[in-house]
Amino acid sequence: MECDILDALDQIGYDGPLLEEEALVKAAEAGLASAKYVNLCRWLVFQLKPLCDLEEVISSSPEDSDSLQFEISGLLKELNCPYQSLVSGILQSGLHNKKDSLKLLLFLSSELQAAQIVRSTLSRDEEHEDEGSPELKHLQAICETLNIPEPRQPDTAVLFSEIEKKINTVLQKLPKEHVGEPAMKTSLSSEQWERLEDVNKALSSEYECRRRMLIKRLDVTVQSFGWSERAKERVDSMARAYQPKRHTLALVPSVGMADLLAAREDICNLVKTSSGSSREGTACAVNKILMGRVPDRGGRPSEMNAPRPEMPPWQKRQDGGGGWGGRGGGGWGGSKGGWGQGGNQSGHGGKRGRYKY
Repeated sequence: MECDILDALDQIGYDGPLLEEEALVKAAEAGLASAKYVNLCRWLVFQLKPLCDLEEVISSSPEDSDSLQFEISGLLKELNCPYQSLVSGILQSGLHNKKDSLKLLLFLSSELQAAQIVRSTLSRDEEHEDEGSPELKHLQAICETLNIPEPRQPDTAVLFSEIEKKINTVLQKLPKEHVGEPAMKTSLSSEQWERLEDVNKALSSEYECRRRMLIKRLDVTVQSFGWSERAKERVDSMARAYQPKRHTLALVPSVGMADLLAAREDICNLVKTSSGSSREGTACAVNKILMGRVPDRGGRPSEMNAPRPEMPPWQKRQDGGGGWGGRGGGGWGGSKGGWGQGGNQSGHGGKRGRYKY
């Protein structure tokens, strides 16, 4: 219990004198008679008060034990403490037991941890609400790009008309055919848009799986660079160079319906990475090295034979058969013993054959 309390105190930001196990145990043994113990309880309640809107506080000193016990009992009742023996026993005998003293600290520190987590979650949700929906973010980005003043409570119809006017004004200043014709020139029905969305989801799931595999390969490859003794000394510098670029690699594709609408006709004019124009910027001296003949590693399923059975197939014994040895074969034991040399009996050997192993 002492270790749990120390871990909790460290996590909630306590930096007082009871962060050492020996001092904590000594203060718990004294209970409410210890000034350090009471100060720790008072600090925990002070941190809990604004988070839980508490009415009860601890203001009495260890010298006034009756008032102190009454305040702690009221505090535990307000917090709905599950330890009924602790709530009722503190008014009768105080905290003269080390176990009860530690139990009180563990309860208060746990309540403070939970309150901090809840407050952090609520604050994060409020921040997300303030940021708005993804659609609102896109509208804000459009307004920022086109230098349109963003209204605090935007009217969608008015805002879209202003965006359209601004875009037409900008397009008139551009050269003719600068933007190009759209790749998709047909209008789709609502059902077709839904099907297209399903197709996009299926493709996004497939490419997400591929991205995860490639990024995992990249992580493993970079990790293997640090296995050598020379590289172990530069692990930090390698991490500083790699981690920022690694975090920019998104796992989920960002292609959506908007990209389809924004695609122009020139999207079909793809240039291969092996073309001459592309190789002008990627060619290097390593590409001029040719590998010699390498041994054939096989692995073609069409050329592989089926494996042999692990056990021979079982066959039914035939009438008049000689078993393993057969008539006249001697089997494993013959009339003379041994390995069935010259045995005349059917079955495993002679009449009283002996087995050798």
